[in-house]
Parts: sequence; structure tokens; C-alpha cells
Amino acid sequence: MVLNQVWNKALNLFFTYKILRLVNSYVKLYFMVETAVQNINKSNQIATYVLSVKKESLSKEVIHEVKRRVLDSFACAIGASDSKPGKIILKACSKVKSKFAASLFGKKKEVFYEEAAFANGSLIRYMDFNDTYLSLEPAHPSDNIAPLIACAQAYGKSGLDLILAIAIAYEIQCRLCDGASLRAKGIDHVTYGAFSVVAGAAVLMDMNPEELENALNIAGVCNIATRQTRVGEMSMWKACAFANVARQGLFAARLAKEGMTGPAPIFEGTKGFETLISGPINLKLPAVGEPAQKILETYMKPYPVEYHAQSAVEAAIKLYKEGLRLEQIRDMTIFTHGAAYQIIGSEPEKWRPTSKETADHSLPYCTAIAIRDGNITNESFEKKNYRDSFMIRFLKKITVTEDQKYTSDYPNSFGNRLEINLFDGKKLIKEVLHPFGHPKNPMSDEELFNKWRTLAKPHLSDELIEKQIEKVMALDSAENIMDLLPVI
Repeated sequence: MVLNQVWNKALNLFFTYKILRLVNSYVKLYFMVETAVQNINKSNQIATYVLSVKKESLSKEVIHEVKRRVLDSFACAIGASDSKPGKIILKACSKVKSKFAASLFGKKKEVFYEEAAFANGSLIRYMDFNDTYLSLEPAHPSDNIAPLIACAQAYGKSGLDLILAIAIAYEIQCRLCDGASLRAKGIDHVTYGAFSVVAGAAVLMDMNPEELENALNIAGVCNIATRQTRVGEMSMWKACAFANVARQGLFAARLAKEGMTGPAPIFEGTKGFETLISGPINLKLPAVGEPAQKILETYMKPYPVEYHAQSAVEAAIKLYKEGLRLEQIRDMTIFTHGAAYQIIGSEPEKWRPTSKETADHSLPYCTAIAIRDGNITNESFEKKNYRDSFMIRFLKKITVTEDQKYTSDYPNSFGNRLEINLFDGKKLIKEVLHPFGHPKNPMSDEELFNKWRTLAKPHLSDELIEKQIEKVMALDSAENIMDLLPVI
């Protein structure tokens, strides 16, 4: 009897020991898996890729395209330099000084580089004339250029260092745009910019992987911008939204460089970016060490209007050149793709714009003014034009309709088709699928130079205009870039 009891207790102890060892093994395995997941989260993937890319690996084509985008951005900024928002921004940002200094666009003045990033970035964006990338989420990836120039100036980097940083920022922002839509969730596209600016800044600040991961985590947790910026009647803030997250991205990078840690995993966490903001991001980065080249898939703008309107504007200008005038038109239907309909062709404010920002995001207005004048310039968005009584009456003749065939092919093409009924009974149809400036209908160097010349002419002498082209196109050989920005 006693032996049986002892034996049973021994067996119980043995099995309890086995069970505890088994549980302990599972617990260890669980934490090993958790650690592995932590080590392969998206911040880690981005950091690993970004810091693996070397400037020597960049192709001549990518280097050349970065230089083109810098000049294009300068053209946009100089065109905005006399605008009311531009003056407000330059006044507000000219007061913060630091040894970490960068140039204010057009001024013989240096300020703290995060302030310069905001001011110069807002100028580049104001005219809605800088480049575009359209995927699940739209973007203006040249918004990264101003903050990275400011960072490169503050940290004493060369022109080729800057080119690498810009190429990487394009890569990260465009890859995120490919991965998930923010617009569908009511979040503004600039939110991805916090990550891309940090990625570019990491190159210029000589970050290590841990610092970059923390910078991404800090930037991602506190820079969520809502899409209210871009709906209904729009305000001056439309030009500033990316510049703001860019400034905050640089601040996150600065904190992380000093040792600040950020909440992780920022994308996959239970209260993280994918859970609350974007949904799952199908992030497909290049292989480690593979050079950045997404910039080659982005589009330059020949007209200062929201990109989805570019092909409609081009169709309208072609009709003008063929002799069409507004007075001949009884009614017009714009057949467009779903993104254009949702963003610039569905809200009632787009038929009665009361601000420049709303007018350049109005598909009916941009199309009408292009037919009226045979072109679109910055002057097209002066109040005397978008509040013109004839124009307001004419806009009532325009209907915007989504065409499913264009929606299905988006973003491979950006189709707009104008079908116009004339008072004399004739019907005109004009379709454009790939507007000028798209990779399938590219803008040449000389055409880009002329864009810069046209916008710079009111501010600079012909000699300085040409010198600025030379300076930017030689950026890859510049050891110091403190004099890169033009002075007006």
C-alpha cells in the first residue's frame, strides 16, 4: 500500500516535470518567434534596405533624373515666391536660427534646417506643379527634395550624397504608395512622407540601423494627417501638409540620432499603423543593396493642376488649337477615371471654386479655362478668372462621369475624354491617355529647362537663370551645396 502511494507520487512528479519542461520549451519557442517577428518588421526591412544602398550603385539615368527633379522643384518654388502663402511662410520661418543651418529659398538668409525644410517645401508644393506618382495611393514624391536639401546643407553633405538621399526617399514613398491606400481611409497621402523623409535623412545623418528604425517608429506614430486638407473648399494649408510632416520627420531623425527610442513595431503593432491607419501594407522593397530607381516611374507636370486633370487639360488645349471656343459649346461631358472623379470631379465646390487651391483641384474648371485660353498658367488661378461670371455660368454646362474602362486601366493610364456638343449640332470628342510628362510621353531636358526659364524669368536675369541650370545639372560633382538654391 505504502509502496503504491510512493510509486504514484513519483509518477506524478515525473509527469509534472515533463509537462513543465514541455511548457517551458513552448514558452521559449514563442518568445523566439516573437523576437524573430520583431527583427523582420517593416521598419527593420526599410532600415536594412535604405542603409544598404550606396551612391556608387546609382545608375546614370537615376542620377540624371534626380537632378531634373531638383530643377523642376526650383521652378515650382520660384513661381510661388510672390504668393500670399509664400510670404506668410517665409516670414514665419525666418526667425529660428541655429548652427545647423540651411538656406531659405530665394533669400540671402540661413535658418534652422527644419524651418527651411518647411518653408522651401511649401513653396515647391504651392502651385501644384511638382511631380506625381499614382498607385494605390497618390503622391508628389518631389516633396521630399526640400527637406533633404536642408538636411544635406545642415550636415555638410555633398551633391552626390543628396542625390542618393532623394533617390531613396522616392523609393520608400512610392513603395508605400504601392502597398496600401490611405485615401480610402480618409488619411492624406503626405502621411507616408514622414517615413520617406526619415529614410532619406538617415543617409545624410550617417545613421546606424537601430537609429533609423527608431526614427521611423517615432515619425510614424505622430504624423498622421487627415484628408480634410484636400476635400471641399481648400485652403492654403494644401501646400504645407507634406512640408509639415517632413519637418516632423527631420525632428524624429534628430531625436533618434541622439538615442531616443520609438514605439515598435510601428506598422504591425496591436495599435500600430496598419491596424489603425492603412490596413495591411503589401510592402515590396528591392533586394538588399539593389539601387533605388522608382523615380523613373514618376511623372512631371506640364500644367499647374492636380495630376488627374493633366490629360483633360491636354485634350482641351488640343481642341482650342483646332479652333474650339467656349462660346460654341452647348454642353460638355468629361469621361474620367475613378480617382479623378472622386478627388477633383464630384464635389459641388469644384463647380464654384472660391480659392486658388480649390480651382487647381477642379476637373471642370481646369478643363474650361484650358479651352478658354488655350493654355494653363499660374494666372489661370487668379480670382478674376475662377470667379468670372461667364466662367461660373459655363461650369454648369459640364458633367463629369466615371468611365469604367479608364478606371480599370488606372494607373497604367490616366484617361480623360471630352465629349462636347456644339450649338450648331456638331459633336467633338478628344481623348488623352498618357499626358505630356508621363514616362510614356516624357518631357525632354530642354522642355524642363524652358519650364524653369518661364517661371524664373520675372525674378532672375537670363544669365542667372542659365547658371542655375548649370549648377543643378552638375549637382553630382558638387562637394558643397550651400549655394545650391537661387537667390532672388
